[in-house]
Amino acid sequence: MTDKFRLDNKVAVVIGGAGGIGEACSVGLAQQGATTIIASRNLEKVQAVADDIASKTGATTGAFQVDATDEASVTKLAADIAEKYGKIDILVNTHGMNKKGSPLEFDMNDWDHLFAVNVKGVMMACRAFAKFMIKQGKGKIINMSSVRGIRGTGGGNVAYGATKGAVDMITRMLAAEWAPYNINVNAMAPSLVLTDTIKKAVAPDRLEMLAKSSLFKRLGTPEEMAGACVFLASEASDFMTGQILYVDGGLTAVG
Repeated sequence: MTDKFRLDNKVAVVIGGAGGIGEACSVGLAQQGATTIIASRNLEKVQAVADDIASKTGATTGAFQVDATDEASVTKLAADIAEKYGKIDILVNTHGMNKKGSPLEFDMNDWDHLFAVNVKGVMMACRAFAKFMIKQGKGKIINMSSVRGIRGTGGGNVAYGATKGAVDMITRMLAAEWAPYNINVNAMAPSLVLTDTIKKAVAPDRLEMLAKSSLFKRLGTPEEMAGACVFLASEASDFMTGQILYVDGGLTAVG
C-alpha cells in the first residue's frame, strides 16, 4: 500500500508553487519522487525555491515563468514542459488571490481581476495541460478551492467565495468531460492555513479567534495541505474524480 503514494517517474507541475501552500505541495510531490516543476510570475524566486527543494529532497526540479492570467503564457508553459520532459502526469493549480470588500461597494474591476486569476486562470491551465494528458491517455489535475466555495461567511469575502464556487464546478465538469481519457480532476478545499502571508496579513488576536472555530482548535499548516495534494496526485486516488477534498479541521462538518 505504501508504494501507492509514491510518484517516481512522474512529472508534476505546480503553478503558483513558490510560496505558501504551493511551495509545500511542491516539496511533498518532490519527497515522493516526482520530477517537480514550479511555475509563477517571478522566475528568480521560482528558481530559488526549485533549487532549495532539489537540494533537500534529491528530486529533479525545474523552474518556469508564467502569467496565469495570460492564455498565450499558459499555453506556452504547457508546451515547453511537455517538450523538455516528454510528458506531464500531474498539474496542481495553487495560484490564487483574495480581495475583500463590502458587497455594496466592491469595485467591479477588482471583481473581474479575482475571476481572471482564480477562475479563468485555473480553466486555462486545465485546458492547456489536459491536451497533453489526453494524448498520453492519463493524468491528474488538482485545483485549489476553499471552504468558502461551499460555506458563506462575513468579512467581505463575497467575490472570493464566488470564485471558489466556480472552481468547484469547473472541477466537477472537467472530471465528467475527461474521465474517458483517464484524467482525474479533483480539488483541495482548505480553511484558513497558517502561511507566512497569513501571519503577516492577519492580526494575532484574529488568528486566535479563527483557530478556536476549528474542531481541533488550531489552524491548518501548509504541510497538511501537501499531504492531501500527494494523495490526489498518486495512484491511491485513481478511482476518485470530480471531488472537493475538504482539508479544513472539520469546519464544513459542523457549519
